[in-house]
Amino acid sequence: MKVLVADDSRVMRRIVARTLRQAGYDGWQVIEAGDGAEALALAHQEAPDLVLTDWNMPEMSGLDLVRALRASGSTVPVGFVTSEGSNQMRALAEEAGAQFLIAKPFTPETFRESLEPHL
Repeated sequence: MKVLVADDSRVMRRIVARTLRQAGYDGWQVIEAGDGAEALALAHQEAPDLVLTDWNMPEMSGLDLVRALRASGSTVPVGFVTSEGSNQMRALAEEAGAQFLIAKPFTPETFRESLEPHL
């Protein structure tokens, strides 16, 4: 399984990768992107099985990333890992084509609960 993790914080990308391992997904290949534009390019180049993205990033937001992926015909499951967890944000994410939103702070259990229905 190949997962693309997009976040402008290198530390947060590492935390997400570590949490994936702790959630039992230690065999997954993690590809990292530092912003939405880089994530979009990597998504087309690497064909990940899953995309986990932050909401607020330079160059292209996570929301715009999801919209661009869907506009290109991509059906890859996408989820947000963000501090933005309001009902309005969840509705916007779903409307754009994301399957789930994991609000910070999160646990390995949160990841399992959110990811399992989409694997």
